[in-house]
Amino acid sequence: MKTTVIIPNYNGIDFLAPCLDSLIKAYEAKGAFKIIVVDNGSKDESVNLVKKYCEHDFISLIELKENTGFSYAVNRGIEASDTEYILLLNNDVVVDENFVSELEAAISSDDKLFSVNSLMRQMKDTALVDGFGDHYCALGWAYAAYKGKATSRFASQKGLKSIFSSCGGASIYKRAVFDMIGLFDEEHFAYLEDVDVGYRAVLHGYKNAACASAVCDHAGSGYSGSRYNEFKIDLASRNSIYIIYKNMPLIQIIINLPFLFAGFFVKTVFFALKGYGMVYLKGLAKGFKLSASDKGRAHKVRLGIKGFLRYVCVELILILNIFRRFVV
Repeated sequence: MKTTVIIPNYNGIDFLAPCLDSLIKAYEAKGAFKIIVVDNGSKDESVNLVKKYCEHDFISLIELKENTGFSYAVNRGIEASDTEYILLLNNDVVVDENFVSELEAAISSDDKLFSVNSLMRQMKDTALVDGFGDHYCALGWAYAAYKGKATSRFASQKGLKSIFSSCGGASIYKRAVFDMIGLFDEEHFAYLEDVDVGYRAVLHGYKNAACASAVCDHAGSGYSGSRYNEFKIDLASRNSIYIIYKNMPLIQIIINLPFLFAGFFVKTVFFALKGYGMVYLKGLAKGFKLSASDKGRAHKVRLGIKGFLRYVCVELILILNIFRRFVV
């Protein structure tokens, strides 16, 4: 077996059965892989449900005592795995029977690939894209590529499409690169941790891509409950500061200050209009506090002079992604 599918779960009783059933169909149709469900201290009947599925010898369960967040949970799953590839899957995803095999073929096609994102469709309307990889730009924004666009535009696509990072909700990763750059940063708890690890991979000379032939359907907001809520906005805004501190040297941050000021100003106005202005600003303050802490400083990427060209290349990508945000 080349791949271990890791599913973090918290109170996902409404989603788990369709997710696991689709994976079993993929297993039976297209070849063997392992599945590890990491339960984050669920209070519903998730654990009992998964234990029934553990009658299949390729499915196992890790039970955590409390909700430790996405990053901690998937890291425990990665550590428990022994395969060449790690496939992260949200509990509210249903996969096509070719899903795993297509992702395996894609990531094995290039030694420089760190991750490959699937084509995630909106479960309520599969004619629309939920995500096809993530992009990060100099405004300090991360965004899902092609979200809301027609899935038909990818019907005839051949090969892989370059992206900045893969969405941790339905993507495959090379374990060997994790061993080099580190696992998901557990300071994130949730949100932007997948952009951060993809960013780190790019800084170390690796690439991320998206594969249109690996298809799944995503319910969305299965963890937090809605697109906009205090929990999500607080964490996402905090992490939006932390990811900049972690991955940019000081000179790059200074160069990007006009972009970053504009980006965070627009976001502040946006969330203020939705009634979450203070939640967003408090989250930003937490991000500065985390970045200044011993834990935050310990995770900063430091490539030094040898990484100069990579920083320059990444900066060009971040600027290009500003325009891509509005025209793709």
